[in-house]
Amino acid sequence: MALLPDHLRPSLRDRRRHQMDADRRKALILSYLPDWLLTIVLWIVFYLIDNAHGYFREFDLTDGSIQHTYAVHERVPVWALAIIGAIAPLVIMAAISLGLIGSFWDFHNAVLGLVLSLALSTTVTDTIKITVGRPRPDLIDRCQPMAGAANASPYGLATSAICTQTDFHTLRDGFRSFPSGHSSFAFAGLGFLALYLGGKLHISDRQGFTAKTWICVVPLLAAALVAVSRTMDYRHHSTDVIAGAILGYITAWVSYRQYYPAIYSQDCHKPYSPRLLEDMSSLVTEPNGHDAQFHVLPLHSTSSQDENASVHPAQK
Repeated sequence: MALLPDHLRPSLRDRRRHQMDADRRKALILSYLPDWLLTIVLWIVFYLIDNAHGYFREFDLTDGSIQHTYAVHERVPVWALAIIGAIAPLVIMAAISLGLIGSFWDFHNAVLGLVLSLALSTTVTDTIKITVGRPRPDLIDRCQPMAGAANASPYGLATSAICTQTDFHTLRDGFRSFPSGHSSFAFAGLGFLALYLGGKLHISDRQGFTAKTWICVVPLLAAALVAVSRTMDYRHHSTDVIAGAILGYITAWVSYRQYYPAIYSQDCHKPYSPRLLEDMSSLVTEPNGHDAQFHVLPLHSTSSQDENASVHPAQK
């Protein structure tokens, strides 16, 4: 058996079968309009939440964990995060679904799942951020306490009222440490890509191809490096990035399972079928009536046998 499964090496006939005319493609996308609207709403909610005042937690001026230097230039700025966590997974999945497999339907499910994962992670992360109000490791430097500032006597703490920082955005962002947004975004996007690659490569086929594992681990390693960079910039505590990573991967897994079976399923390389029955029939069978090598699963369901199967038949 070669490293690249046969279902990723379709024949010319398979490619033509997967090509949809413009009307059918439009109908398929419209059938998923509620899903797309939900993701748009989530992004709007994220924007509104991100501009909220949020909670400013009290802090200790003598706490060494929040006395680090404020880094003006981040190792992974927001624009780089967008490329790493969103654009790169999109390009890779497009190359596989459209270029290698020739399936618009697989591409649609992959993009929708990715966008949903990112939207969920950013919205949940920001909601927690503004509610918790945890000080960042560089809070004191952001705050620029007034001369002679001290904790409330005799046992109290300091508040943002002692800060002389004139840039409110910089100060407000100093109270949004938990969880890490960079970490959750990276794992939401690259975690989804790892699951997508795992499904296409049948990583759980019990055939022991180490290369498959490494291919799926690379996106997670990239996400981990993004998360670690946040502690190097003193933007987050270690617990912030760990929580963000867990949150991001959970949203990736939840979103992936909305449109694909589990990666241990025998049919893990196949997306769930369209919501239009006529399109399902056209995608499941070839023109001659025989089952296609790369087809979709029955309408949003898998048999118990498929869900429980962890062995993919060996390629001869």
